[in-house]
Amino acid sequence: MVDKDVTIFQLVQQIDLLNRRMFELERINAQLRADNQKLQDQIARLKRDSSNSSKPPSSDIVKPKKTGTPRGKRKRKIGGQKGHPRHERIPFAPDDIGPILPYELSPQQAKGLIPLDEWFVLQQVDLVEKPYVVTEHRARKYQDPRTGRIVIAPLPVAVKAAGLVGPKLSALAAYQKGDCHMSYSTTQRFWNDVLGIPISRSQLVNVVQKASAAFAEPYAQLREALVQEPFVGSDESGHKDWGDRLWAWCFRASRFTVFHIDPSRGSEVLKAILTETFGGVVGSDYYSAYHKFLADCGVLVQFCWAHLIRDIRFLAEHLDRSLRIWGDKLLGWVRQLFDTWHRAGQMTEAGFARSMDRIRRGFLQAVRRPPPRSEAQTLADRFRGGQADNYFLFLTMPGIEPTNNQTEQAIRHIVIDRHITQGTRGKRGQRWCERVWTVIATCRQQGRRVFAFFCDALNAHFQQKTAPSLLH
Repeated sequence: MVDKDVTIFQLVQQIDLLNRRMFELERINAQLRADNQKLQDQIARLKRDSSNSSKPPSSDIVKPKKTGTPRGKRKRKIGGQKGHPRHERIPFAPDDIGPILPYELSPQQAKGLIPLDEWFVLQQVDLVEKPYVVTEHRARKYQDPRTGRIVIAPLPVAVKAAGLVGPKLSALAAYQKGDCHMSYSTTQRFWNDVLGIPISRSQLVNVVQKASAAFAEPYAQLREALVQEPFVGSDESGHKDWGDRLWAWCFRASRFTVFHIDPSRGSEVLKAILTETFGGVVGSDYYSAYHKFLADCGVLVQFCWAHLIRDIRFLAEHLDRSLRIWGDKLLGWVRQLFDTWHRAGQMTEAGFARSMDRIRRGFLQAVRRPPPRSEAQTLADRFRGGQADNYFLFLTMPGIEPTNNQTEQAIRHIVIDRHITQGTRGKRGQRWCERVWTVIATCRQQGRRVFAFFCDALNAHFQQKTAPSLLH
């Protein structure tokens, strides 16, 4: 009996030891699973780039490997392809041509040949020796013999307002600063080395501020017209002023674009610019300020599908199998959605409506059943209840864009400017940036020459006339 008791006691001890080891192994296994999940999440975050997140293309430090034909084994040559129309430069008009220099064979070389009334023409453009003209305006002085007071004949208003630098040259300085992202030092070197015009930085600052004043009225007109637009895309990017963080807002309508620099990135900016009674639709990403604007003022917001697709693609490329399956399923519905949307012109109105209703219901059913992962739950929350409608306004409202791509393209110019110029130094610089960015973006949007508008605006400003309008 004693031996049996000892044996049973030993067995109990062994079982207890095995249980403790099993619990320890389960704890280690759970820890390893948690660590593995963290590593998967970290790897997924490291794989974020401009194709599966809102990161800019410039952040794609490691470019994806090319999967096409290796270099040197291209199926077709670089350049124009057979069957495609040839693109040739349009020749200069006769009014733009200066001297015409004919070249002919010598009598000996032309012997036996019949001269034709045809020419091979090569038009060559070059700078003139001095690409500017200096006009000296002389105002005669007069003296009053009784008092000895000196009286000077008045100069024309435009001449006096422009001062040292005339309208076109002022437009060039503004163009270099605003559109070419050139600093005052770089502009000064260009004027000294290329144009041969010595000028100080302070003089260039004065010229640019005159251009800023010339753009004030066109800018104010566009700001006022924004509230009447049926659709306005909105986006924002960082801006530095004396090193302080501000925000550059971009509002893009169908005919023009307006920029505004503000200390805030909140919904109060939207209320101030678009007003609380805005009757159109705002196109934006999923940033919280637009949710606040929607909730406080009851405006309509079309959330950007490009941003949403990048978020879904990130999940579809995740290491977690449940996220990949769910992401792929959502991408399938998105492909159906936009394939049908692009074929709307080939379908009857009733057929298009039926197809879109089916696709919408299928997408919502899938997105509202996410796997038990926080990343999926966060995305699914966007489509709870009626807020899902803010992704589908473009299907029933003509003129509404499903993405905010055009606004993001407009804002790229100021992002480049920020990296090159390091921002502004005070209110005058902020107002200059707002106005010149607005003028440049709007002119490009309307197919107008930016430099020509600069010249017209400065001429009007110097002559104290009404500024040209950007409302077309």
